[in-house]
Amino acid sequence: MTTPDLSKLAPRRTRWLWLALAYASLGIGIVAIFIPGIPTTEFILLSAWAASRGSPRLQHWLENHPVFGKMIYNWRNGRVVARRAKISASLMMSVCLVIMLLTVKHRWIIVIAGLGMAAGALWMWSRPERVENATLTSPSADDHTS
Repeated sequence: MTTPDLSKLAPRRTRWLWLALAYASLGIGIVAIFIPGIPTTEFILLSAWAASRGSPRLQHWLENHPVFGKMIYNWRNGRVVARRAKISASLMMSVCLVIMLLTVKHRWIIVIAGLGMAAGALWMWSRPERVENATLTSPSADDHTS
């Protein structure tokens, strides 16, 4: 179980802004799970980052969540993107591109979107797929009991 770093908390008068960003990002990330083309991981990571400045309780919940916790852990320990996430994102980008080809009349929009997706995919596939340092421990099921 991770302990939130209270030294990163924003001053009390601005903490609500970080909390609002954290919850808005979390909401978008959850919606993105069900809508192709919207990245989930980036919004969850943004939510965790904002929560670290605005809400130790939300930060703790995110870091110990059965789905989001591993995503956050992987990113913080080597900027890792799991192969399953890479495949899923690549498939969703492909689906979006096909939908655009069938529905968008202006080809220049498709070209710009396709180049953006290709750049995102290239960056994503350049990330490692697992945490290399064996001494690091990931959150386990035991961490979820309080």
